[in-house]
Amino acid sequence: MLVKTYGSSVFGIDALTITIEVNIGNGLNFFLVGLPDSAVKESQQRIKAALGNNGFRFPGKEITINMAPADVRKEGSNFDLPIALGIMGASEQVLTDKFSDFLILGELSLDGDLKPMKGVLPIAINAKKEGFKGIILPYENAKEAAIVDELDVYGMLHLTEVVDFFNGDKICDPVKVDITQEFYQKLDEFGVDFRDVKGQDNIKRAFEIAASGGHNVLLIGPPGAGKSMLAKRLSTILPPMNISEALETTKIHSVAGKMDAQLGLITQRPFRKPHHTISDVALVGGGGYPQPGEISLAHNGVLFLDELPEYKRSVLEVMRQPLEDRQVTISRAKFTVEYPAGFMLIAAMNPCPCGYYNHPEKDCMCPPGMVQNYLNKISGPLLDRIDLHVEVTPVSFDELAHHQPKEGSKEIRERVIVARLIQEERFAGEVGIHCNAQMSSKDLRSHCAIDEAGNAILKKAMDTLGLSARAYDRILKVARTIADLEKAPKILTQHIAEAIQFRSLDRENWAG
Repeated sequence: MLVKTYGSSVFGIDALTITIEVNIGNGLNFFLVGLPDSAVKESQQRIKAALGNNGFRFPGKEITINMAPADVRKEGSNFDLPIALGIMGASEQVLTDKFSDFLILGELSLDGDLKPMKGVLPIAINAKKEGFKGIILPYENAKEAAIVDELDVYGMLHLTEVVDFFNGDKICDPVKVDITQEFYQKLDEFGVDFRDVKGQDNIKRAFEIAASGGHNVLLIGPPGAGKSMLAKRLSTILPPMNISEALETTKIHSVAGKMDAQLGLITQRPFRKPHHTISDVALVGGGGYPQPGEISLAHNGVLFLDELPEYKRSVLEVMRQPLEDRQVTISRAKFTVEYPAGFMLIAAMNPCPCGYYNHPEKDCMCPPGMVQNYLNKISGPLLDRIDLHVEVTPVSFDELAHHQPKEGSKEIRERVIVARLIQEERFAGEVGIHCNAQMSSKDLRSHCAIDEAGNAILKKAMDTLGLSARAYDRILKVARTIADLEKAPKILTQHIAEAIQFRSLDRENWAG
């Protein structure tokens, strides 16, 4: 007897339906074909024990299982449940008339419990696209899958529940999630706020500009100046995600297995802070069976690299292309996967190995040339992709003791949203450009024209401060964002003057 069940496999952040064909004939062999990996091959032992421990029988005949398409490698243990049901259906232990309506997923423990899995959201989206009536999966993953509307999602705890459901002995209600309520309920819930920050008004201003234009930022300052504390608050002033961004972000975290069982939808922009010992693969993604890296987990949010010069140079260099293209392409011999990587980079570093170069009170203990050598750990092409270089100075005692209320994240965020709306209108007809930081040289000519007075102040700054040529485009982009914050149609001289302040590392005399 031949029975078909339907499972699914994730490639990149998209899913592919896998048809599982089970045939029982004469003999005593067990064949599992269709490029299964070791975890799939080991399903025979898990299924046999799960069936036996729950009063079902594992047929003592020849069982042939084909997983189609046969030329695509099948990974993971999530095929346990559809294979088990296929075997039970072919041996007439469960009714098969509803098998074609459902996508079935889940790893079986030896006692029949269903264990949670990853990659549920892209699988559910693909199930709806391919016309399945519903999806059956472990209970802990049900809320995540239920984000997809017009798809019946049944969360099951045990193999016997699934068998009873198909035999009609158990009536189950599908899990429902109000995506609108889920989305808006936690949209503005943050554990940190810029209101808590004492002093550092220039850094707050830099972050407001960065958030408004999508600019990358490098913070340079001594230990304890507040670089990490400030960076953690950047995501609180970024514009709120829309439904489309929330779904895309949730898909990536689902594929990576980073979803909380109680969290159906990620509604806040991610903030990722990998340690400086991270490897190339862990940062950009990859591996034998590719998985998204930290830059993809930061998609639509913030990637914070603390102690930037301490990262391996190779790790920083592989990040250059994703910063430009906003996606990562991972190629293998038989397939290629792409992961989104549209993130804001916030990097922090000490100005020198001892940390006190340019400190207002403490002396730098580094020998001559050490400061420049320390800065040279960061390549020019990477610095070229960072629009704002901001010096962070320690907060004085008077500022720390001052208890006057400060402006909070909510007020700053409102101005950022207005500036982003101006940019959305400006780039409405352009593909792949959503904010000022993404402008090309052609866009700069169109949207960043400056008058003679602006040209004069920019020329004087480049000559006097020794700014490099690469600083020119960055200053214009940042000036355009400052103008948008003031709702100014043209870039004025004060906008250029403020933008010039944020190019510390381009000054020839900065490192002595």
